[in-house]
Amino acid sequence: MTSRPYVLLSCAMSIDGYIDDATTERLLLSNDADLDRIDAVRAGCDAIMVGAATVRRDDPRLLVRSERRRAERVASGLPPCPVKVTVTASGDLDPTARFFTMGEGAKLVYCPSGVAEKTREQVGAVATVVDAGDPVTPEAVLADLAGRGVGRLMVEGGGTVHCQFLTAGVADELHLVVAPFFVGDGRAPRFVADGRFPWHSGRRARVVEVRQIGDVVLTRYALSDRCEV
Repeated sequence: MTSRPYVLLSCAMSIDGYIDDATTERLLLSNDADLDRIDAVRAGCDAIMVGAATVRRDDPRLLVRSERRRAERVASGLPPCPVKVTVTASGDLDPTARFFTMGEGAKLVYCPSGVAEKTREQVGAVATVVDAGDPVTPEAVLADLAGRGVGRLMVEGGGTVHCQFLTAGVADELHLVVAPFFVGDGRAPRFVADGRFPWHSGRRARVVEVRQIGDVVLTRYALSDRCEV
């Protein structure tokens, strides 16, 4: 897919590789300075994606927080915030979630053919539901996004979505932040699950930046020749 959007994956994890703990409360991994960096990255993208499990568990807003950055986008002829994108296998989404109710921009929901009708009944009034075939693949989602004018996509998780994009080999760049503590609970979700990844001991990803941001460390990995150093 030579015309697919540029795909940037963003994730924060504990030292032992967990992106959350096993409680019902959201685990804060980033600090204020890193959250501002993420906001700047968001502002430079056309769309932001999270999986449906993240919508249900974390109830994210997925908006550009900085008023100045929103104004700069508008001055450039863009909407204040990127398009919001999610992928669901079941169609079980709450139309009152902040993903749908906050922000005036477009919201896209990709789902398999078998649950397209159910998904439209659930959230069709607050989002555009796209029947993406069965199963839904990253390639299919990216092809549709490209047709909608999305040139740069930021994927913010969770682990299932990250794993799907990585194993499909359609990621260009990874921002991986490590928080200075351990979770130590095998019930908690990790950054990615098992899979066949294009990067392994015989084909290492290229590190393009390592930066300390307060008490966390950001590592940027180039995952394709398209990566912007």
